[in-house]
Amino acid sequence: MSSNEAKKITKEDLEAKLREIRGEVDKAVGTAKPALSAVVVAVGVAVISISFLIGLKMGRKKNTVIEIKRI
Repeated sequence: MSSNEAKKITKEDLEAKLREIRGEVDKAVGTAKPALSAVVVAVGVAVISISFLIGLKMGRKKNTVIEIKRI
């Protein structure tokens, strides 16, 4: 490449490209945010439900049976 063919990169070129990339990222985040929220809620409900069921099962195993007899 000769000096005539080489284009120098300026500060404005870098800023313009970064703004373009940031705009694309902001759009992607904006569209993914509602779906991500739904996934987080679903995982939270699943964890709480599984914890409840495991606790229920453990409670049945450790449950003490007391017999009372009248004399």
